[in-house]
Amino acid sequence: MGKYFGTDGFRGEANVGVTADQAFKVGRFLGWYLGELRRMRGDGETPKIVIGKDTRRSSYMFEFSLIAGLTASGADAYMLHVTTTPSVSYIARVDDFDCGIMISASHNPYYDNGIKLLNSMGEKMDDKTISLIEDYIDGDVEVFGRHYKEVPYALRDKIGKTVDYEAGRNRYIGYLISLGIYSFRGLRVGLDCANGSSWRIAKAVFEALGAKVYVINVSPDGQNINLNAGSTHIEGLQNLVKREKLDVGFAYDGDADRCLAVDENGDVVNGDKILYIYAKYMKERGKLITNTVVTTVMSNIGLYKAFDKLGINYAKTAVGDRYVYEYMAANGNRLGGEQSGHIIFSKYACTGDGVLTSLKIMEVMLANKEKLSVLCAPLKIYPQLLINVKVADKAAVLADADVKAAVERVENELGDSGRILVRQSGTEPLIRVMAEAENDAICARCVNEVAEVIRAKGYEVE
Repeated sequence: MGKYFGTDGFRGEANVGVTADQAFKVGRFLGWYLGELRRMRGDGETPKIVIGKDTRRSSYMFEFSLIAGLTASGADAYMLHVTTTPSVSYIARVDDFDCGIMISASHNPYYDNGIKLLNSMGEKMDDKTISLIEDYIDGDVEVFGRHYKEVPYALRDKIGKTVDYEAGRNRYIGYLISLGIYSFRGLRVGLDCANGSSWRIAKAVFEALGAKVYVINVSPDGQNINLNAGSTHIEGLQNLVKREKLDVGFAYDGDADRCLAVDENGDVVNGDKILYIYAKYMKERGKLITNTVVTTVMSNIGLYKAFDKLGINYAKTAVGDRYVYEYMAANGNRLGGEQSGHIIFSKYACTGDGVLTSLKIMEVMLANKEKLSVLCAPLKIYPQLLINVKVADKAAVLADADVKAAVERVENELGDSGRILVRQSGTEPLIRVMAEAENDAICARCVNEVAEVIRAKGYEVE
C-alpha cells in the first residue's frame, strides 16, 4: 500500500483524509503523464479519461476538482455522472480510454469519499503509476529522467475539454442485459441499492429481463448512501423479502462492486456461499477453467471443506478484490472473490460487479430450477466472529511479540477445528481480529484473548 492509496483507492473523510486540492493534483498529474506517454509513443492524440461518481454530496466536489486538473494538463474528461465502479471499468476497457476514475468510498458512510484509479483495461491502476501520483501530491516527483515539483499546464488549444458521456452508462446497462441468458418472467426480486450508484441501473436491468422488481433505498440525497441500507445493513432487504414473499433479494454497496443475496426464507447468502454455488455450477458444466477458485484469507473453513468434497481447488490471497483479480489474471482463473460480496467473473469483468453477480446467481437458480436456499444447503459455514480494534500504528501491532504469542496460543488451541486471523485494514486505521470455530462461544473466547493483548499493550485509540 502507498502513502495515500490503499488497497481500494485514495480514501478518507472528505476534505480531511482526502481533499479537493489533492484530487486536483491527481488530475493534474494523470492528465500530463498520460499525455507524455502518448507523445513518447509518437501518438499526438489527446488522452481521454472517463469519470464516474457515487451519490455522496462530496462526489461533485471531487469530480470538478479532478476534471479541472485533467483538463488543465491537456486531457479530455468524459463524465458518466452517477454510476457504478464496474461500469467505469467496463467503459474504460471497451471504449479505448487511457484510464478510468471512480469517485467513491464504497461501503463507508457519506462523509467519507475516495478516488479509485483504473487503467486502460479497466483493472486497478499499477503501483508504479500510483507511486508517481503520490510523489507529485507531496511536491517532488521523478519521472522521465528528471524531477518535477510542478508539471506544465496545457495552453491554448491544448487545454482539455469535458464531454457528457451518459451514453456510456447506458451501454453498460445494455451489456448487463445481454448477459441474462434466461428470462426472469414470473420471478419476484427484491433490490436494495443502498441509496448509491446502482439506484438507476439495477432495477432497469432486472425489469428488462422480465422480473417483478421491488426496490428499496433508491432515493439518494447526498447523505444517506449506505445509511442502514445495502450490503452492510442487509436487515431491510431481509424484511422486504419475507414481507412480500419474494423469490430472492440482492443488496449492493455504495458503488455496487459488491453484492450479497437473501434467499426466499430471508436468510443471508454471503460471498462464500455465492462462490460455492457458482463454482459448483461451473464445475458441473466443465466451465471451471483451471479447476480453481480464488478466495481471500477471510473465506470460511466450511467453504474449503465443501470445495474438497467437490474436487475443486482453491487459492488464498490477501484481502482485497485487487489481489484476487491479480492472482486470477496471472493464473487464468475464471472465478474468485471475497466473503464481503466482491465476486469476480473474469470472463465478463475485471473487477467485482454487484449487479453482474446477482445476474449470475439468477442464472444458477434458473438453470437448476432450484430455490437459492436449496443451492446453498450443502455448504456448512463455521461460526465466525470478527472484531475491529482502532489503533494508531497498525504495523506496530502486527510486529508485537506479545500479540504474536497470543495468536500462536489460540492457533494451538484450535488445531484443525478452527482458525484465528489478525490483519490490518487496507482502508481504515483498524486491526481486524477474526476467529472461526465449531461454536460461537469458542469464537468469542479466541477473538477476545487476542484483542485484550492489543488493548493491554496500549495500542487501542478512541
